[in-house]
Amino acid sequence: MDELVIPLLTLVLYFTVGTLIAWVSRRKGIKTTRDYYVAGYRLSGVLSAISYAATTYSAFMMVGLVGLTYMTGVGAFGFETTYLIATVFLLTGLSERAWRLARERGWVSPSEMVADLYGSKWLGLLVSIMYLLSLIPYASAQLIGVGVTVQGMSGDQGFYVMGVFLGVVAGLIWMALSGIWSLATTDLYQGLWMILAALSFIIWLFSWGFGSPEAFSSAFSVLGEAGYLGLREPWTPITYLSYTIPWIFFALTNPQVVQKIYMPKDRRALRRMVTLFTLFGMTYTVIVTMVGLMGRALSLSGKVPLVEDRDLVTPTLLRYAPPMLSAFVFTSIVAAAMTTMDAIVFTLSSSLARDVYMGLFRGKEERAILVGRASILALLAALSAVALARPGFIVELSVIASMLLLPLAPVILVGWLFPEIGGKARVGAYLSLLSGFSLGLYWSLVNGAKRALITPILGLPPSAVILIVSTAVLLPFLRR
Repeated sequence: MDELVIPLLTLVLYFTVGTLIAWVSRRKGIKTTRDYYVAGYRLSGVLSAISYAATTYSAFMMVGLVGLTYMTGVGAFGFETTYLIATVFLLTGLSERAWRLARERGWVSPSEMVADLYGSKWLGLLVSIMYLLSLIPYASAQLIGVGVTVQGMSGDQGFYVMGVFLGVVAGLIWMALSGIWSLATTDLYQGLWMILAALSFIIWLFSWGFGSPEAFSSAFSVLGEAGYLGLREPWTPITYLSYTIPWIFFALTNPQVVQKIYMPKDRRALRRMVTLFTLFGMTYTVIVTMVGLMGRALSLSGKVPLVEDRDLVTPTLLRYAPPMLSAFVFTSIVAAAMTTMDAIVFTLSSSLARDVYMGLFRGKEERAILVGRASILALLAALSAVALARPGFIVELSVIASMLLLPLAPVILVGWLFPEIGGKARVGAYLSLLSGFSLGLYWSLVNGAKRALITPILGLPPSAVILIVSTAVLLPFLRR
């Protein structure tokens, strides 16, 4: 327990400052779901950028990607960089169109967006169900990240439950204040904490583990000889495509980031969001993968024991760090997990409040926020149950969610590019989503979270087959 005193005190300080920021930044007089969930389309470029980045880069990075790099080498960097390049490409080419349509049509939730583009409230309900089934595992992965970090630093498996509990309580407090206004400013606070902690960690790891450029160069020679600087198992072509295809379309399919596109106050703020996100993303990706490679080099040299559970690589390295630095990085992992979890829960809540309560049951606007807050409690309870069951590795839980949401990629892409034909393709959108999602869900249930990603379907990556099927089903309806 003594090892956790400084980290827990740092965490309390972090929560206290974050709650103060959330309280100060709250807006009075919020009466509509548009104000509560998308800030009335009035966020600045800086807040939008850091909120997008902090939402995207979760516990997956400093826990999951570090471990994946440690186990598989530089191929993990290629996997993550492919995501970043694809996301920047999609944002550069399509975000302004989606941003304009959101204002013209008054979108708040991404499922509402799909319903409006194709002229069917029931289609919006289908999308909401897809989000719930897919993103609860992804959001639970954030709580798992907090739990394994606390467990790894303490050396006691019993502290895993404490970590999950801390993540739930913190998320509830910040979401309950004033919606996106509080979350956006705390995202900025958390994003800065994440990047500064990562920089501090990599600087310390270099100085402690190697001490000089010569020693560092020698360590990388050892990595090269062991095959960690080239493609190695499990990065076969099928595995690489299985992991990367879902994330290539992440900016289209994952509602927690689609919703961020609605929020910038003007075109200049939107462009600044894309630019600053790109800088943040590349910096953070390089640092995180370097931590994984340096950790493997230290294990190869015998300075750090070999870590068998890849989700425990970062916690193991932190046990060698000075207590204050360890606490700083530990808290940054909690910050990363919370920003992503909060954004997912918040987006799911907006779908339930707007598409289910207001759309299908014709509920009143003034009660929709109350319904949304009640749904936040229910969602956090569900996330806790999944996290405590701990069904898979963090990386697989994150990617499997995007694989299940892949059928949304052609549907949303067509809707954004050709909004005038959405009503004619309504039946195609239904069939496309149902066929692709059913295939992905079946494959995940049969093979499990880890094997579903890498078990081929007819010799092809599962994610590629899902994308091909959903696209092929939709295309014939576009000719009408």
